[in-house]
Amino acid sequence: MGDDGTGVGWHQHTDLLVIQPTPFCNINCSYCYLPHRTVRKQLALDVAEQIFTRLFAFPTIRDQVTVVWHAGEPMVLPPSYYEEMFLLINRIAAPRGVEVRHSFQTNATLVTHDWCSLIQKWHLNVGVSIDGPEEFHDLNRRYRNGAGSFAKAYAGLKKLLAQEIPVHMISVLTLTSLKHPDRMFEFYDHSGVHTVCFNIEEKEGENISSELVDSPQFIELYRSFLERFIELVALRGSKLGVREIENAFRSIQGYRVGDHVNFQTEPFGIIAVDIEGNLSTFSPELLGVSHPTYGSFNFGNILRDNYDTILSRVNESRLRGDIKAGVEKCRAECKYFMVCGGGAPANKIFENNTAASSETAYCRALQTDVDVVLGLIERIPPEVLKNLHTSETPDLRRF
Repeated sequence: MGDDGTGVGWHQHTDLLVIQPTPFCNINCSYCYLPHRTVRKQLALDVAEQIFTRLFAFPTIRDQVTVVWHAGEPMVLPPSYYEEMFLLINRIAAPRGVEVRHSFQTNATLVTHDWCSLIQKWHLNVGVSIDGPEEFHDLNRRYRNGAGSFAKAYAGLKKLLAQEIPVHMISVLTLTSLKHPDRMFEFYDHSGVHTVCFNIEEKEGENISSELVDSPQFIELYRSFLERFIELVALRGSKLGVREIENAFRSIQGYRVGDHVNFQTEPFGIIAVDIEGNLSTFSPELLGVSHPTYGSFNFGNILRDNYDTILSRVNESRLRGDIKAGVEKCRAECKYFMVCGGGAPANKIFENNTAASSETAYCRALQTDVDVVLGLIERIPPEVLKNLHTSETPDLRRF
């Protein structure tokens, strides 16, 4: 990879800014990886002004960037907070020629009319976290008093859809839900969302165990679930998009070895900043967590450290060297390397205890996505296949 004099490669730019508005979450999911979700602090506007002023001066920030409000439940803060925040960010970004797009991932339990108005006004990209029907969702997504969150989450989803706000849904698949593809399909098909995204219950951060990925049946169940789910989409003529299938199609049809840029394996491809200005990079799940091998994943504080200082710390870190080694290990060992470009460092660290490793549960799921799509291409008539593969399905991320 060449260098343009800024310390980064020619192809590289910052694709995502993950900004923590607050670490607090109003529910307490059993598989959540975030460590400080009972802390009610919030990102102050004056601090945000300093953060974005410094971030937009980074040479990796080009003409367009997506800001993901994450690492806590963003809707615990009022719409008025984000109205001020978005205006502030625009004042900083516009003179630099930076177009900013905003994205929210929410549990939807706090959606109101005012929230819908804000989303429409600012054209926000909205994802809703619901793990399928109530009997599966409430197994893990509960309030701190033990009550399930499905009823309020689904009511919030319906408020968004009633205002014709396009919504995608992210669901964490568990050992239980994987055994019921028909029930899951019926729920999504009738929900009104345009796309469903399946995450697996992973070992990351505070979530040190996973009934799913520790099961010897994991991949067998995941493959069977995905094949049956897609079969139902095809048989019913459903318009529901499936992120895993669409992204696998894109990979198979559009990527050649070496073409794929993995923003999780390059410094500043993804930048994550917490409410205090602490900055992390590589996988966004590393923000605010630590590991016995690597210690803290913060590389500095953007309120006092400049770009060159932070970049130097990243490049000199053991993590950076191990990520490079892990990517080369993937390149040498994995026939699916063209699909992901070296995997997700956070998964490698929390599953294998080192980023200088290769296969993880996430990798095995991704490989299964590709295998399922290759099987569809071989056996499904082209006219049916066309309905399953549409460019209208957005290229959504797994986090």
